[in-house]
Amino acid sequence: MPASALDSMILRDVVATGPMRRLFSDEHRLQLYLDIEAALARVQARLGVIPPAAADEIARHGALDEFDLDRLKRDTERIGAPVQPVVAQLGALCRDDLGQWVHYGATTQDIMDTATALQMRDAFALIDADLVAIAESLADLARTHRDTPMAARSQLQHAVPTTFGFKMAGVLAAVLRDRDRLAALAPRVLVGQLGGAVGTLASLGDEGPAVQAALMAELGLGVPEIAWHTARDRIAETGGFLALVAGTCGKLARDVTLLMQTEVAEASEAAAPGRGSSSTMPQKRNPVSSVLVLAAVPVVRQLAAVLAEAMIADHERTSGAWQSEWIVVPEIFCLAAGVLAHTRALTAGLTVDPARMRANLDITGGLINAEAVAMGLAPTLGRAEAHHLVATLSRAASARGRPLAELLMADETVTAQLDRETVERLCDPAAYTGAAGVMVDRVLALHAAAPPPRAFALPRSPGAPPA
Repeated sequence: MPASALDSMILRDVVATGPMRRLFSDEHRLQLYLDIEAALARVQARLGVIPPAAADEIARHGALDEFDLDRLKRDTERIGAPVQPVVAQLGALCRDDLGQWVHYGATTQDIMDTATALQMRDAFALIDADLVAIAESLADLARTHRDTPMAARSQLQHAVPTTFGFKMAGVLAAVLRDRDRLAALAPRVLVGQLGGAVGTLASLGDEGPAVQAALMAELGLGVPEIAWHTARDRIAETGGFLALVAGTCGKLARDVTLLMQTEVAEASEAAAPGRGSSSTMPQKRNPVSSVLVLAAVPVVRQLAAVLAEAMIADHERTSGAWQSEWIVVPEIFCLAAGVLAHTRALTAGLTVDPARMRANLDITGGLINAEAVAMGLAPTLGRAEAHHLVATLSRAASARGRPLAELLMADETVTAQLDRETVERLCDPAAYTGAAGVMVDRVLALHAAAPPPRAFALPRSPGAPPA
């Protein structure tokens, strides 16, 4: 019976997504092993390493439905890895002893690492599509609320005014950087593996490098400059990238949960019947997507740390570090996919209340603009004296429950420098958002120039069937 959230019939689509789970499912993984074995036989036959009839026969039995999965499970438990049992069954299915040419010159880790690269390639396409959709929603929010004033908060307290568009553009910029990171790391990461026992390709003699290059061309993967059986930086870098993406989403989710507080109520997740309801408090409407993102982000981060730890491998074939990737890689991709799916829903349905934002700006009676007043006085009084004066008047306004502008106009030092119209302007939150609009426009321009969702496969060999 399923035990983990990723496999749970009830929770699996809460914490992950169907498309990503399918990429890392047993069925897809095993089919990739068969596809890689068939591709290896094909290129070896083309290069004269194995008989063409063997390649044809191996390819003829490349469908998973010919295999005994119960036997494969038992054999994997006995051996400790799944490739040898796959090879044994595939070889037995071939006629006329042609099965002896299956897996010729390869090793288990070659097949498994190459399958992981193929899984990651398709996973990257799913991730990039999600990032594009999230960026589009954030751009709409940034554009719509470019000049919508709200309180910026420092250590959860009112700081100075900002705009909601600026807040959304900040997240959008991070999402665009995540897309850039993905485009940059993909060529480093999407590299296949064919090295034989310890990476030297000695089992294939002089044909080894040619077979390796032809296999990667057949599969649409990069050719490794050297075997990476125990050089796991590619996988660790991928884990770090997924942690960064999750962190970007988590920052937004944290802000939304805070903005949804009853006392704040400036933004909220999309409403739907029963969504976010409480089992005991009828009035409640809890955040849902944001909370699920925040639940997954630290798990993704810790899984990335495990992948970094797996870099500490012994000699040419490790004992345990690589095997930890079998557990972690599917989980980190599936959880990251869940984070992105919830973030897509969050950004697409986010409801914004500009009137509440304006009301919250005014709750301190103009104190949120104290910096603006101090900067207005600084050219004549000096920065330090202006700061001290406005701080003193701010404390008095807070203690007496009176607007800051009123106390400013009652102070002779202030009125000697500023007239009423200037004081009122300096105390207007909407007039003190600095270059927020300019910076929003910069990010929107970057978004407009960003490429559409990417496919990450390299050009394949002419006539090569899909991997």
